[in-house]
Amino acid sequence: MTILLWSSVAAVSASAGALFLVGRELPPRAWLGWANAVAAGLMLGAAYAITVDGFATGPVVAAIAAGLGALFVAGTHQFAGTEELDLNRLAEQPPEYGYKVLLIQGVHSAWEGVAIGAAAVLDLRFGVFMAMVFLVHNVAEAMILCSVLRGRSVPLFQAAILAVLSNMGQVLLAVATLAVVTAAPAAVPWAVGFSVGALVQLVLVELLPEAYREAGTGSIALVTSLAVGVIALLQGIAF
Repeated sequence: MTILLWSSVAAVSASAGALFLVGRELPPRAWLGWANAVAAGLMLGAAYAITVDGFATGPVVAAIAAGLGALFVAGTHQFAGTEELDLNRLAEQPPEYGYKVLLIQGVHSAWEGVAIGAAAVLDLRFGVFMAMVFLVHNVAEAMILCSVLRGRSVPLFQAAILAVLSNMGQVLLAVATLAVVTAAPAAVPWAVGFSVGALVQLVLVELLPEAYREAGTGSIALVTSLAVGVIALLQGIAF
């Protein structure tokens, strides 16, 4: 119930991404890059935190699972036909573009839910901490999603609702991962490794390349590094 509550709070927080668009039709393009950088840094920080606390449960198995996680994420994009989709394009896209972006955000949130659930298996407080990391992450990602939807003439209020709904997979997979791995303790290193591999794949293949295109390498590297550093610092203090 604790993980259900906090992962739900993290999902609902995505609605705050719409606040960046109040009073404006579309955000400056640099904002998209910086939002991606924040999302990427927090996701890398989450992967680092889970690696530090979780790989000791079975380093070899976790490493194999990390590779499988990265391959699985890549495979789902190829299966859905979204492997080359640019998430930051706000205009001059076919009508189905918005639906594909929603699909990608929904799939992303599922892997983030696995990370929350795996962290909760290691320590309930750690699971709540991970949910709070993704709370901030969701706001950054939702700003980009809402910008895309606004470019498709979706009203801002509806865009905010869709941003929340796209994160429901985070809640479902967080609870499901916790329940399954708690019932089968041997699966702990598999869940830990899979979540790390999935998160790193998303950062390196999707979030950072898009961020670089929008705001250049210097500011993106700085924002990403700061976000990773904040997570590492908070983990060191709290755990």
